[in-house]
Amino acid sequence: MSIRRITLIVGVIIVLIAGGLIAYVFRPPEAASGPLEAVPLALPTTAPTLAAPTAIPTAAQDAPTVAPAATETVTPDAPAPTPAASSGPVLQLFAIDQSRSEARFLIDEVLRGSPITVVGVTDQVAGQIALDPNYPQAAQVGVIQINARTLTTDNELRNRAIKNAILRTNQFELITFTPRVITGLPDTVTIGVPFEFTIEGDLTITDVTRPVTFTVTVTPVSQSEISGLATTTILYRDFNLTIPDSPSVDTVADEVRLELEFVATLIG
Repeated sequence: MSIRRITLIVGVIIVLIAGGLIAYVFRPPEAASGPLEAVPLALPTTAPTLAAPTAIPTAAQDAPTVAPAATETVTPDAPAPTPAASSGPVLQLFAIDQSRSEARFLIDEVLRGSPITVVGVTDQVAGQIALDPNYPQAAQVGVIQINARTLTTDNELRNRAIKNAILRTNQFELITFTPRVITGLPDTVTIGVPFEFTIEGDLTITDVTRPVTFTVTVTPVSQSEISGLATTTILYRDFNLTIPDSPSVDTVADEVRLELEFVATLIG
């Protein structure tokens, strides 16, 4: 067999392989299998014993009016009054409002010599939060889920590459975060005033789970609504993710910023 013929056969094989890879990467990915629903957060049947709460002020609350002390006749043999026992926190369930919430990732890259930030977003995020505004330290956060099949950027070909070759969303539809420890919750909160804390938990992307810590800023909007922003930074290689080579992309940063901007409302 001549060298020319061998070269031709090798060239054909390379073209077929390249064509197959391109077809795999840019094929239409599967759509979401259905509406995303929150994993129910089980509340404790017995409330923990905590110190009696301080009344929660609002940001624009007027100064309290102090009434004059009343004159009281004390009977010598009367027993001393028994202080009222605190019933502890009464946790109420809040659910993330998908119509006003957004999960997103941000990663920096150099595209044809120009630095850009690729942003992928979706409103398909679900989760529940349990809290009693009078006892902020008793708050709980349930499993947070994101439907990876609904993530979109500003480029359809990039969307397909992310879903087919990076996140493999046909096989792994959901990204999940399971909280384990919440630290830094305040003793009291004020309506309209934001506060910050951290949540440690397990983040699962495709079939890889790694510990991750989110920094969270929450604002109590009212007794029935809260809003907030949770952020963290991960290395995509820690989750065994691989970004396909592209002739138009010069470099891609190792770090990926994850953000969840949410509004949660009282259930019921």
